[in-house]
Amino acid sequence: MTQTLAIVWNPSEGIDLGFFMIRYYSLMFVIAFGLGWYIMKHIFVREGETIEKLDSLFIWMVLATLAGARLGHVLFYDWEYFRNNLLEIFLPVRFEPSFHFTGFTGLASHGAAIGIILAMYFYSKNILQKPQLWILDRIVVPVASGAIFVRIGNFFNSEIIGEATSSSFGIKFIRDYFSPRDAVNATQIADPSEAYKAIATDPKFTTLLEQVPAKHPTQLYEAFCYIFVFAILFFLYWKTEARKKSGYLFGLFLVLLFSVRIVVESVKESQGGFESALGLLSTGQWLSIPFILIGFYFIFTSKSIKE
Repeated sequence: MTQTLAIVWNPSEGIDLGFFMIRYYSLMFVIAFGLGWYIMKHIFVREGETIEKLDSLFIWMVLATLAGARLGHVLFYDWEYFRNNLLEIFLPVRFEPSFHFTGFTGLASHGAAIGIILAMYFYSKNILQKPQLWILDRIVVPVASGAIFVRIGNFFNSEIIGEATSSSFGIKFIRDYFSPRDAVNATQIADPSEAYKAIATDPKFTTLLEQVPAKHPTQLYEAFCYIFVFAILFFLYWKTEARKKSGYLFGLFLVLLFSVRIVVESVKESQGGFESALGLLSTGQWLSIPFILIGFYFIFTSKSIKE
């Protein structure tokens, strides 16, 4: 497929401080959680809740998001591998085919959603002492904002990309097409980062760059759509009486966010999982359908509560 105007995407791994590398993906998570805490602080102030409860909520959210996202990836997308490598579920390394550090690269948003819902049950019961739907109706506002930055982090990592395209939206993800070893072997440059840079900018390696197909930047598609999901929830909470309808904002969040996921998945490369067994839809689309149905249930059964 020919794509002469495609953007070449080859970002650095992060901000190099000399003694420490701040990876962009990690930075996006920090921004997501930091902004989430800031939003929830204002919500808690409005609702008359203490900051001590907010600090506990922050800890619960971080643990639930990371644990749920990790286990979601393991169970939904790569169980055939992890069933024989159980230690790698909890360690940022791979032992096969050889030992190497990977970081926790496998995270699934569906698993994160399940983890957060379960954590909010225990948090609301043991700490907040309010109905679970009360916190779920409010936590979805910062969660929607966090989803934006997580997808931007995926973009920096050149992961979860789309199918090949000849449209003007196409981007050449060099780090997705060439593994570090492939880039080094192809350029004979020992440093993988310098090898990637050479493929992207050195005319001597034009033939290598031409091999990289332009693909849909589905991470940016999702991030852009999540801006509107966040804006809708933010507006409804602060400017309307929607927060008084128990379960309404939570249900709307599920419908909006996972509807976006279903649409974007239609141009996304396969992430594996059980889609080959079911066919028709991708794993991400199949997993999104129950969340959407549950969301509609809460929207249509939501009832006004007295403050």
